[in-house]
Amino acid sequence: MSIFSSKKNTETKATKPVKKAKEVAVVSSKKPKIESEFSEFSATLIRPRITEKASELSEKESVYVFDVLKSATKKTIAKAFKEIYKVEPIKIAVIIRPAKQVFVRGKWGKHAGGKKAYIYIKKGEKIELI
Repeated sequence: MSIFSSKKNTETKATKPVKKAKEVAVVSSKKPKIESEFSEFSATLIRPRITEKASELSEKESVYVFDVLKSATKKTIAKAFKEIYKVEPIKIAVIIRPAKQVFVRGKWGKHAGGKKAYIYIKKGEKIELI
């Protein structure tokens, strides 16, 4: 049979019957709440950044530095800080640290980026970092 035949195939193919959608049992999408001492805001503060600069700031100016989620906003950071440490922050400065390519010991690597927050509280108030 040739590839380009002048005769057209006039036979009609039998169409397959359309399958009906199966009935699906409706399952509740609600997840059981896990009892914890903090709400969803507490996950925004990942950990305190304990560095020489951060410890100097906390002693002199009552400023604490935390690593936070990339999706965190100043409002969610303030709510989480207030909920965990029971101290009202005065001001919050958020800094985004970009990831950087590094060359160490003959191999290319990557320093992780992230987001950190400087949280200012009233002078004289202290929090306990664990």
